[in-house]
Amino acid sequence: MTDTRSAGLLVLRLVVGVTFLVHGIEKLGDMAGTERFFASLDIPAPGLMAPLVAVTETAGGVLLIAGLATPVVGLALAGDMLVAFLTAHVGQGFFADEGGFELVLLLAGASLAIAFTGAGRYSLDGAYGVAPRLRRRLGHGTDPAV
Repeated sequence: MTDTRSAGLLVLRLVVGVTFLVHGIEKLGDMAGTERFFASLDIPAPGLMAPLVAVTETAGGVLLIAGLATPVVGLALAGDMLVAFLTAHVGQGFFADEGGFELVLLLAGASLAIAFTGAGRYSLDGAYGVAPRLRRRLGHGTDPAV
């Protein structure tokens, strides 16, 4: 992978990771409010799901920033955004300022892109060869994108 592609993936990981981290910390900081919000959306077991989502977003953000376990983390965060779309944003239009799915779509797409391409050279995955080993274990061979 070229240095410019790895630099691009670093920028993408940092921006997406910080966004998830801040959203996760916000949920953790007001867990009761997060549970009430999830209950208002008819999400089952809001007392269980609220902390699960908050930890997923917080830890996922940190792991994206570090570039560690990015294929798994990217898929988990994309799944998180799919649930957000289906429960909170469907039928609300496109634009985020009107409750639409704009941000959710962007974060889901970026998370999937990171999951599919890997973290790049400037990451812990790149430094330790984590993603190629994971891909081999899953039977997908190696990928030069790391």
